[in-house]
Amino acid sequence: MGTSAPPAIVWFRDDLRLADNPALHAAMSSKQSLICLYVYDEESEGLRALGGAAKWWLHGALFALDEALAKKGGGLTILRGASASIIEAVAEETGASAVYWNRRYDEAGRVIDTKIKASLKARGILAESFNAALLHEPWSIANKAKAPFRVFSAFWREARGQGEPDAPLPVPGKLSFYALPKMLHVKTSALADLKLEPEKPDWAGGLRANWVPSEKAAQAALAHFVKTELKGYALGRDRPDQVSTSRLSPYLRFGHISPRQIWQTARNAVAPGMSEASEKDLEKFLAEIGWREFSYHLLYYNPDLARENLQPRFDAMPWINDTKSLQTWQRGLTGYPVVDAGMRQLWMTGWMHNRVRMIAASFLSKHLLIDWRRGEDWFWDTLVDADPASNAASWQWVAGSGADAAPYFRIFNPTLQGEKFDPDGAYVKHWVPELAKLPASVIHKPWKATAGQLAGAGVELGKTYPQPVVDHDAARKRALESFKTINEK
Repeated sequence: MGTSAPPAIVWFRDDLRLADNPALHAAMSSKQSLICLYVYDEESEGLRALGGAAKWWLHGALFALDEALAKKGGGLTILRGASASIIEAVAEETGASAVYWNRRYDEAGRVIDTKIKASLKARGILAESFNAALLHEPWSIANKAKAPFRVFSAFWREARGQGEPDAPLPVPGKLSFYALPKMLHVKTSALADLKLEPEKPDWAGGLRANWVPSEKAAQAALAHFVKTELKGYALGRDRPDQVSTSRLSPYLRFGHISPRQIWQTARNAVAPGMSEASEKDLEKFLAEIGWREFSYHLLYYNPDLARENLQPRFDAMPWINDTKSLQTWQRGLTGYPVVDAGMRQLWMTGWMHNRVRMIAASFLSKHLLIDWRRGEDWFWDTLVDADPASNAASWQWVAGSGADAAPYFRIFNPTLQGEKFDPDGAYVKHWVPELAKLPASVIHKPWKATAGQLAGAGVELGKTYPQPVVDHDAARKRALESFKTINEK
């Protein structure tokens, strides 16, 4: 550290890794000394504040990135405030000749980045941005009419038709770091000063027990998945009672790992000549990456994805503003075991199995007839993988208001879903322990258990576990009647 030549700034955002980081790679290739920055921005207009679980993750992620940079002889400088003023001020005070960053796709972020790029270039400072988060830029995939896609299957066919994604970049070799002047007028922050971790009450114990937010942990999770869970994924992915999914979503969300890295590793794991099932497993897994790509495609062309119905007719949907029912759903006390298990898993670990996410989201928007945006807000606050594209796109898909949406009349029966995908009740027994002694035949419908079965399991409906908050048949009928009204307007 300590070279006096003009430095290059690497501005980290949702790309908290060293490998396959195009902005870092370009800065390294410039042969300039580096200033590695992270700006915690709660001031710029339009940026959506992180939820509680995501803040907890970010704390660990920044700590891990700083450690990784320290092993290269440098470190991460954390700054707090409006991104535009901070980046411009640091560039001016240090005499930086270049600023590199990886792109983001929300509208507010793009507006900020465009302003910064124009300001830097006007001062004669090189400003370059790169794609580090997606296999394909949103604008590079279009239908025959040169319009954005609204159907996933067509989008994914077009994306796959463009060939294999670029190979990921390696971990950078030797890095040279710039010593920031002690009189830097832009005030740096210690990680603890951001107050990203909860204090009183400290609700993050379950998160700490289940996650390590770092690039190293992301690579370990990917290696474990392709070795042990990829085979059988096509069928196993729907089983919340089994360890059958990659659990890579939070690592992708914060950029500890890139989709290119995942793609290449998964492809290499399925060698030529393997069974047909293995190829099917691989294609299903790659399609999950495709859904994330499609979600960002939607976000790019529909900036208010988390607030506005993609199908305008849903603006007339007669949602019910029922705070008590919403809280019952949030706390995992609906009386439907698979829904409650999912909501409790979410609260304890900051993550929920994808099949159960669909069941829980359908229950809120269709059984309880509560606006999907209330659920999206809750997931945004409690998921460690709360993603600005996937969270909103998936909620709209389940609610029926989105692109390529499930038909509104497709209303998940939580009892049948539980019996199909958690046949022995293992998932429910783990997360709803008050039902753990019920036999599998009634664990997904405890209200149908005999008095003897309930007594033997120590279950007293309405006291130790709630009665169903709504009747499935009645709720389904109400939802369909409500949907009918918006089609008649």
